[in-house]
Amino acid sequence: MQIARASNPGGTTAMWVRDRLDGLWCDEDFAGCYPRDGRPGISPAQLATVCVLQFLFGLSYRQAAEAVRCRIDFKYALAMELDDPGFHHTVLTDFRERLAQDDRADRLLDLSLARLKEA
Repeated sequence: MQIARASNPGGTTAMWVRDRLDGLWCDEDFAGCYPRDGRPGISPAQLATVCVLQFLFGLSYRQAAEAVRCRIDFKYALAMELDDPGFHHTVLTDFRERLAQDDRADRLLDLSLARLKEA
């Protein structure tokens, strides 16, 4: 993470997201989205953060996945190691489809708003 700060001393929008919103979600908040017989390969809390970054930067799924793979500030925002290969863009599509089921997205938003009020 020192590399991200050294290369962007003033920070970036992606770095701001982590600095201000880190801990807003945890993987357990998404437990109902995944089967009980296994844990998802990619942290759902990280995927939620990618969705926020995707919205902020107006990125497609493919562009967001590429940014996670290539941009130091995105890796910082997701607390990923620099050599982390990221994920295929279809992972974001699958994640959003899971959130769209039932009222999962609304519950996640309510939880996020409650945590922001507490902070």
